[in-house]
Amino acid sequence: MMIAQNLRRLCPFFGAMLMVVWASQSAHAQQYKVTADVPKFDSLLSPQLGDAKRGFTPKEWLEVEARLMVQMSPEPKSQTCDGITVRWYVAVANPEEKGTFLLFTREVKHVNIPTDEEIYVSTYLSPASIRRILGAARNPQKAVEVCSFEVLINGEFQAYSSSNARFKQGWWEQGGAKLIRSEVVPMLDKSQTPFSIMWWDRYAEVAPKDIER
Repeated sequence: MMIAQNLRRLCPFFGAMLMVVWASQSAHAQQYKVTADVPKFDSLLSPQLGDAKRGFTPKEWLEVEARLMVQMSPEPKSQTCDGITVRWYVAVANPEEKGTFLLFTREVKHVNIPTDEEIYVSTYLSPASIRRILGAARNPQKAVEVCSFEVLINGEFQAYSSSNARFKQGWWEQGGAKLIRSEVVPMLDKSQTPFSIMWWDRYAEVAPKDIER
C-alpha cells in the first residue's frame, strides 16, 4: 500500500524528468554550423528591362551582400535547411552632422537553404533613398562606414561578420550619440528590387511575405 502511494507521488516527478530529457535531446539532435564571409558593398545600376523606347538613365543602388554556407549534422536527406534569418546593420555617414552616422537595419528571412553549398544574401538601398539620405545620387558606397550581419536559425544565433573587424557584434547598440538610428527610408530585400529575377541561383530564396514569422 505504502509503496503504491509512493510510486503515485513519484510518477509526476519522473514524468517531468522524462519530458526535460526528451526536450533536451530534441534540442541537441540537430546541430548547425554557419560560415559567414565578410560582407561587401558597392553601387549597382538599375537594370534596363522591357521596352527600349522608354528610355531612362539608370540610377545607382547600394547593394550589400555576403557569402555564407550552412552545414547540418546529421544532414537531412533533403540536404536543405528549412530557413535562416539574416539581420543587417549598415552605418552611413550623416551629411547633416559631421562625425555622426545614420544606422539602417533590416531583417530578412530566407527559406530552402541548400546545405554544404555557398550562397549569397543581400540587402539594398534604392536610388530614391540614397538621394534622400545623402543629398546626392552617385557613389553611395563611399558614404558607408560599416556593414555587418548576424545569422540566426530557429531564433538562435549562429554567425556574425562585419566589413570592418574593429566593429564587434553589438556595435549598433553601443554607438552613443554618434550613431543615429534612422527609419526614414527602408532597406529592401532582393525580392523588392528590380534585381529580383537576376542571378537567381546565386542568392538564398527570400521567404514569401505570407509565411514570414
